[in-house]
Amino acid sequence: MSPSPSEQPGWVARLIAACAANRGLTILLVAAAALWGAFALRSTPLDAIPDLSDVQVIVFAEWPGRSPDLVEDQVTYPISTTLLAAPGVRFVRGQSFFGLSFVYAIFEDGTDLYWARSRVLEYLSGVQAELPEGVLPVLGPDATGVGWVYEYALVDRSGQLDLADLRSLQDWNLRYALESVPGVAEVASVGGFVRQYQVLLDPNRMRSLDVSLAEVVTAVRESNQDAGGQSLELAGHEYVIRGRGYVQQLDDLRRVPLRVGASGAPVYLEDVAELRLGPDVRRGIAELDGEGEVVGGIVVMRQGQNALRVIEDVKRRLEELSAGLPAGVEIVTTYDRSELIEGAIGTLRRTLIEEMVIVSLVIFVFLLHVRSALIPILTIPIGVLLAFVPMTQQGLTANIMSLGGIAVAIGAMVDASIIVVENCHKRLEEWEHAGRPGTREAVLLTAMQEVGPSVFFALLVITVSFLPIFALEAAEGRLFKPLAFTKTYAMGFAAVLSVTLTPALAAMFLRGRIRGEGEHPVNRALVRLYAPIVRLVVRNRALVVVGALLLMAGSVPAYLALGSEFMPPLNEGTILYMPTAPPGMSMTEAAEVLQRMNRELMEFPEVERAFGKIGRAETSTDPAGLEMVETVVTLKPREAWRPGMTWERLVGEMDATLRYPGMPNIFWMPIQTRTEMLATGIRSQLGIKVFGDDRATLERVGIEIERALADVPGTRSAQAERLTGGFYLDVRVDREAAARLGVRVADVNAVVEHAVGGANVSETVEGRERYPINVRYARDFREDVDALRRVLVSTPMGPVPLDQLADVEFQMGPPFVRSEAGRLVGLVSVDVGERAI
Repeated sequence: MSPSPSEQPGWVARLIAACAANRGLTILLVAAAALWGAFALRSTPLDAIPDLSDVQVIVFAEWPGRSPDLVEDQVTYPISTTLLAAPGVRFVRGQSFFGLSFVYAIFEDGTDLYWARSRVLEYLSGVQAELPEGVLPVLGPDATGVGWVYEYALVDRSGQLDLADLRSLQDWNLRYALESVPGVAEVASVGGFVRQYQVLLDPNRMRSLDVSLAEVVTAVRESNQDAGGQSLELAGHEYVIRGRGYVQQLDDLRRVPLRVGASGAPVYLEDVAELRLGPDVRRGIAELDGEGEVVGGIVVMRQGQNALRVIEDVKRRLEELSAGLPAGVEIVTTYDRSELIEGAIGTLRRTLIEEMVIVSLVIFVFLLHVRSALIPILTIPIGVLLAFVPMTQQGLTANIMSLGGIAVAIGAMVDASIIVVENCHKRLEEWEHAGRPGTREAVLLTAMQEVGPSVFFALLVITVSFLPIFALEAAEGRLFKPLAFTKTYAMGFAAVLSVTLTPALAAMFLRGRIRGEGEHPVNRALVRLYAPIVRLVVRNRALVVVGALLLMAGSVPAYLALGSEFMPPLNEGTILYMPTAPPGMSMTEAAEVLQRMNRELMEFPEVERAFGKIGRAETSTDPAGLEMVETVVTLKPREAWRPGMTWERLVGEMDATLRYPGMPNIFWMPIQTRTEMLATGIRSQLGIKVFGDDRATLERVGIEIERALADVPGTRSAQAERLTGGFYLDVRVDREAAARLGVRVADVNAVVEHAVGGANVSETVEGRERYPINVRYARDFREDVDALRRVLVSTPMGPVPLDQLADVEFQMGPPFVRSEAGRLVGLVSVDVGERAI
């Protein structure tokens, strides 16, 4: 008689029966899935921490020689206000520096980065007409705040190459070779000098020969050209016709004709100018170990790539390139995240292995049956491997959070298998006492079907317990969701294995003599210890409940005294030292201060290397002004530190030693700092934004906040940005005087821009290398205010000094301009101690 529908076994029980009956096929399928998981594990990207960066697109534009307020008004503001209307944009942040504009468009969570980049390109095409002539905004690399994965310095130990030679080696050899490495989005150069062909005009000689500035610029441009003349067929061969006219050396520039003189002799460029090779204007300096300036390179990784693999490929490529470097040139690693990644992953790997070993030993001790213990023990590595399959498909990286989710799940993953095995032991014991009625296989199947469905759904309940974490948004979601995903995957696969692999293994391994509960020595000892306590608690249940409530109440003061932080500091093994100089520091002074700082850092026994940067690298991911110092301090292994030295104590000693007037210290770590800088625009772990429409008011309020925060316990330093501390020399056109001489504002500004400031009017083509040609007045005619006043401006009445057409006066103005959502903003950066609440 067949059972009624209500007595039919559920689908879980039927699955258990099918897997037990077809154990060979089940084990084969699970082994195939585990092999898939092993391949997924090998291909999972590795990184130290989850990428907490927002989905953002950087728009970068150059307008050389222009002041920050001019860049803000004519470049940053039009771009920022246009991008505010782009779909999915949360907010837009702008930064304007001397000749540079940075606009950051931050999109909603979950937005595809390349979709966001395409939307930004669409809106940029509409704003291009509003921008000044010659300004072409470009998108930054498809990288995030954790994209700076590797840095190096070029050092010449022989003294044969200068900083310009090293910079050329970096720009035209190493940079392109490394950018071809898979996963590299950009290689940025910093420090050194870009070689420049300089045309230094003598206005007196120009006046005597009746040569104007415009004629010089036009002549230089028209004398540096190649052309093509199609082809010519001669004697059965095709000859491609080329017009060769590229400037190859200084002599080519010296013989550039400007005009024919009154005597019929040509006037050459060398007749009105001195021509030489010199350095281009730079806005960044790099220094190594306090020994002097160097040229550096920063490898920026593309979003979503395997950081460890990219770094290994970069180092392998650098080894290949080292063989072709000039004698004495050395590539020195100044920052290598692979050490942090390998350390973090290695620690978690050891923890996982130790946890699995301990769980396995505990299982064996409590079961005292080797083959029975293998059933739950095998579930752990297989469940872990299977968890990597959806991880890889989802694009999650293996980091301390995602692997931490697996570590959290391991203890619960084996619960179902242990319960199934224990019930099988119990039923086999009863079967032995009953004289073995029926078959062992039937007893095992009944035992597994009794508890299998229950433990399966119990594991599913535990699996879904982390679902509320998926409701987290922004940085919180990006930090904790990887842990929730991997824990959910591991628990979910453990639940599936408990009703598939466990029945198959139980049918194979549960053989031989099984000890009863009364024969188990550990079980007997625990029962003797546990039973009296339970009886005591039951007899005094009211007292136990009151005691538990009092204990809970006693923990409230301790809870209230705890500090709170978004995430604990991740000791990256590297310190990022970031003091800020007052506005207006010169390049010469900046180089000297940076070298002194690094020399003092190298005096600490714990410091292995100090690679300092002041100003910015040639990348849109580095919005730094000349007042901003970033020194990567690489530390020696802990065993090489002084006895008793701790991280906090070392940072405290550095803070006490590195004291420079007007330059408050900030000590943090590279990954977290860059993530927070790009996410919030603030370069410290804590900060305050002050919004308004007047820079002077913003600065005053920021300074008041700075003073208030300086006395807060735990504060190392607090600094408000000085928004009006820049030094300016204004050339203000006298419109009446200019009109009387037939001169417009544009005519005067052209002299200021080209003659005084200089302009790169063309560039040479030397094989694979390109160098700018710059035209400006010689230094003697622009090195001080009096010389500037005597600069000649061409008029219909003849050349006249600049001071007859304009007032030259000193003014204070903004060293940079920040904006957010179209409004001006000032920042107050706060550096706190590690134990600050």
